[in-house]
Amino acid sequence: MDLQALIDEIAEDLLRVEDRGQVANYIPELAKIDARKFAIAIATLDGASYSTGDAREPFSIQSISKVFALALALGKVGDGLWNRVRREPSGSAFNSIVQLEHEHGIPRNPFINAGAIVVADVILAGHQPREAIGEILRFVRVAANDDTIRINPAVSRSEQEAGFRNAALANYMRSFGNIKNPVEMTLGVYFHQCAVEMTCIQLAQAGLFLANGGRDPTTGISVISADRARRINALMLTCGHYDGSGDFAFKVGLPGKSGVGGGILAVVPGRASIAVWSPGLNRQGNSLLGTRALELIAQRTNWSVFGP
Repeated sequence: MDLQALIDEIAEDLLRVEDRGQVANYIPELAKIDARKFAIAIATLDGASYSTGDAREPFSIQSISKVFALALALGKVGDGLWNRVRREPSGSAFNSIVQLEHEHGIPRNPFINAGAIVVADVILAGHQPREAIGEILRFVRVAANDDTIRINPAVSRSEQEAGFRNAALANYMRSFGNIKNPVEMTLGVYFHQCAVEMTCIQLAQAGLFLANGGRDPTTGISVISADRARRINALMLTCGHYDGSGDFAFKVGLPGKSGVGGGILAVVPGRASIAVWSPGLNRQGNSLLGTRALELIAQRTNWSVFGP
């Protein structure tokens, strides 16, 4: 199959769509992004790369960073992490506080905001925030084989200035003893993590280790164990799109993680990694046209974890 022709055709079709969703206007820096931006990139295990649209333009990966932070935290504390965060779909909005009260400060999964804040707290343990942030950035750079990836300071400031609900989540979990470090330090790590900027080409490359049993297919280096890669993929499939996760699994059939910057990273186990970017979001906070692009790719390639 000619993957380049496929994504060019999909991009051309979707660029004509009028309803592009709404950009994440509750984060001032993200509200400035042009909703007409659109990109697709595919990296395959055999070393090939395909891209179209604005695939070389950096964007804020936001919650996609939670995938890399989770891999890093599991490397630090192993399965002990699951004593502090569960592995179940939330069925609620990504920044909901309601379930935390019923579940005694233990978040449903590591991909909703509360769970990701716990993961940031784990990474911070024994470090200064600057060191923890540097560790996350290094992990992403290694996964992408690209030392130019950076954190956008304007976005991290914007996150902090608008982060009242995340502060509420962190303080509430602290009251249950599930945040161990000072709340402002843990939040600092989390806000900087979400402000990592990547292009679709870089992001697709960075996801390849999850498509290859935890091993970087370019270097042969084991990033994480095969068992851990499989479990992260499972969580991406069941929890990667907040309260839209079931619909994404139904329509696309691939592990995926979205971010409110409009990006989505999808994993095709044994084959490829796909990154899409379209800043307009649907009601669940996931990229509207990015989701549609992945649906079309999955349909036309027969790529699905559920079979052709």
